[in-house]
Amino acid sequence: MFISISTIGTAEHPATDLGFLLHKHPGKVQCFATSHGEAHVFYPEATDEVCTAALLLDIDPVALVRRGRGKGRGGSPDFALAQYVNDRPYAASSLLAVALRTVFRTAMKGVCELRPGLAEQARPLRISLPAVPANGPGHGGGTAMVARLFEPLGWQVEAAAIPLDEAFPEWGESRYVRVELTGTLRLADALQQLYVLLPVLDGAKHYWVAPDEVDKLLAAGEGWLAEHPEQVLIARRYLARRWALTRTAIQRLELARLAEADDREAEEIDNAVDDAEETEHVRTAAAPTEPTDPADPTDAAAPSRPLAEQRREAILDALREVGAARVADLGCGQGELIDALLKDARITEVLGVDVSSRALSVAARKLRLDRMSERQAARVSLVQGALTYTDARLKGFDAAVLSEVIEHLDLPRLPALEHAVLGAARPSAVVVTTPNVEYNVHWESLPAGHVRHADHRFEWDRAQFRAWAERAAATYGYTVEFRPVGPQDPEVGPPTQLALFRLATTSGTATAATPASTSSTMSATKPVTKPATTPEGGDTR
Repeated sequence: MFISISTIGTAEHPATDLGFLLHKHPGKVQCFATSHGEAHVFYPEATDEVCTAALLLDIDPVALVRRGRGKGRGGSPDFALAQYVNDRPYAASSLLAVALRTVFRTAMKGVCELRPGLAEQARPLRISLPAVPANGPGHGGGTAMVARLFEPLGWQVEAAAIPLDEAFPEWGESRYVRVELTGTLRLADALQQLYVLLPVLDGAKHYWVAPDEVDKLLAAGEGWLAEHPEQVLIARRYLARRWALTRTAIQRLELARLAEADDREAEEIDNAVDDAEETEHVRTAAAPTEPTDPADPTDAAAPSRPLAEQRREAILDALREVGAARVADLGCGQGELIDALLKDARITEVLGVDVSSRALSVAARKLRLDRMSERQAARVSLVQGALTYTDARLKGFDAAVLSEVIEHLDLPRLPALEHAVLGAARPSAVVVTTPNVEYNVHWESLPAGHVRHADHRFEWDRAQFRAWAERAAATYGYTVEFRPVGPQDPEVGPPTQLALFRLATTSGTATAATPASTSSTMSATKPVTKPATTPEGGDTR
């Protein structure tokens, strides 16, 4: 198994700088032990003009069988000879990727203490791989797959299929490809890309793929994998087609992309689920209830209901009123509203969108998506996305819901959300709920001047919410009406305020709604998750 890395030099930057970058002296032949054989590093050519470093991996077939316990490619116990006679010692695979990481670990980190700044410089590189297994479905494998994986990264790819036997061309081509990659980039980036893409081309790994392989993939793919057009293919094949791990990797890649776009840390965005709750999976503590209305003594005798439940019913009433059949729950959190929507047969499609991959995972678990019937599962989709960016997936819905979402955005980001939802997605109706800060005086556990949830960037009074909603409606051609949610206080109003936007017609009136039959009801309960000092209803969706 062989790979060579070549570079050319100039008077200012001689080619032999490659030795400093790889931390391997050009004048020496070095040998390194690996778990399946020995790796030899040497320089066939080392001048100021051209320098080539080569890695020769000598695989021990016996060690490979013993460590693999006779399983995996070429190790089936049903074919004893295949355990020892196979392509593993010759074709570039995960064995070579692991050897690259073992031998050039410091180079892959982009560290060169002897020559500060050298590792950060892009330099012309040429990488040669004499035999690479390139497996893929149909015409997507072979040389085509090599191009699909490396060309988006800026490499010029020369790939030629190796015939099964040159003496018998009629036998056709083998699954092996001779590859030459040429490009100008940092050596560390080139090594990281090879570490990931060699096992992807092979489509197999010589070791068990554990959950920590997701971390290895994301670490090696930092800076390039999130934007690669074949990221799903790469994640699936690198993780040996383990779908749960692949799903986790894709969600984390999307979260990193969204965090970078917002110039924030991923942890700041993916905060919709408390770590304790994610571990528990299902919250067992009873949800706190909202305070009774002090102005109405009769309320004290009536059983109180969680504000989250009342909010959900108000949203469902609004959706019934506008006759919505296809609903997008934007900022769906853990899917409580989606659960309620799926209980109404008149709702034909529900899209749940959230920036938090952890929240989506909890939602999928609570909704039991993996146990749904095929017909029921076809009605619901959960996708990751940021609501401050236009998204073609949000178009075409009868209604969109922003339940306890806007207060989680920084005020300067609100215009972006308005454009993405009201301007670009443009559903026929939009339901928005948000806390009424005036009502906070009813909660003794909430200090004066504090918001209901640590992640709330603001909380509006009724006048502020009305002013924002009326301005947004006028800007994007909607009408808007306001409704209270929860017990009314004659002085400070309800705990939650709701705005129902309806797309206006050209004549300036609201689009006509078809009232839904009142013979069918929709109801659901949901656990409320918040800090112990947070009043009920502060951050459930």
